[in-house]
Amino acid sequence: QVQLVESGGESVQAGGSLRLSCKASGYLNREYCMGWFRQAPGKGREEVAALDIDRPGTETYADSVKGRFTISRDNAKNTLYLEMNSLIPEDTATYYCAADRYCYAKDWKEMVAGSLEADFTYRGQGTQVTVSS
Repeated sequence: QVQLVESGGESVQAGGSLRLSCKASGYLNREYCMGWFRQAPGKGREEVAALDIDRPGTETYADSVKGRFTISRDNAKNTLYLEMNSLIPEDTATYYCAADRYCYAKDWKEMVAGSLEADFTYRGQGTQVTVSS
């Protein structure tokens, strides 16, 4: 069983930057896709970014974060990252890291939407990001 543990969330001013990390306790190979989604109070889950493990160039982003956020993975450290720049108050949410097998990052939006009925195989407990104006 693989556990995902997020870290790096904190309170920042608008315009600031944060880097979230998601450490996996076990090995995830190229059969998996992995990414981030977020949930703000009173709102549903929203896809943020995803990638196919060990497949460069598969990174996908929600329109709301494109150009501001960057997803990456350090295979040696078994850690997924989300670099967040130019943060705005609308980015305030709990950010979750998740992974599934036999999937593609290009389908991340649909996977996040469907996760309310059937959760991801692996999902972290979330890390809080608060952006103040």
